[in-house]
Amino acid sequence: MPRPTTKLELAELANKKFQEVFALIKAMPIEEQEASFSFGDDIKQKEAHWKRDKNLRDILIHLYEWHQLLLRWIESNQNGVSKPFLPEPYTWRTYGDMNIELWKQHQSTSYVEAESLLKNSHSKAKELLGAFNDEELFAKKHFSWTGTTFLGSYFVSSTSSHYEWAIKKIKAHRKSYAKKKQPKEWEQQSLLVSKLAAADLVEAANGLPMAAAMV
Repeated sequence: MPRPTTKLELAELANKKFQEVFALIKAMPIEEQEASFSFGDDIKQKEAHWKRDKNLRDILIHLYEWHQLLLRWIESNQNGVSKPFLPEPYTWRTYGDMNIELWKQHQSTSYVEAESLLKNSHSKAKELLGAFNDEELFAKKHFSWTGTTFLGSYFVSSTSSHYEWAIKKIKAHRKSYAKKKQPKEWEQQSLLVSKLAAADLVEAANGLPMAAAMV
């Protein structure tokens, strides 16, 4: 999917992907929503996040915390306080370590809390986006504190692109959960067949029709 090149495209794509995240979650049974991730051999990628995040709460919190990075970074620099996007001592080479620390900070956060935090931060990111025009968002080096790129790229990375990442991961969870559940369903079906077979043996031994035995 092409990256947005206007404020309107950015806002629409961010909202679309955000809604997709929660539509996927809403479509899950509660037990699937609450299940821990177990990707196993389904995932061949080596990115750290496949092992880091253990459940849906972790995904939502990750999105929330990256909203916070965006919001704090813009607010600080607009107020004249120079500040990099990533907090010290992290760099773009070590931000994975930062993600782990953010993950650790929220291990006592509930799913309900994570959902509320994310929905609130998404609204704040949308509101902040509305304060800028196309030139401010997409002209390179319009703001000195965006370095060699443009402000809109940070909004894209923290919203629509990050939501797409979440969608991919949630779909992977749904796939692995379905695979994991299939053997259990097969076992249940086998158990039912065994019970019916045993009942047939009892019927044959007693010389009674099954219907009569159940009355």
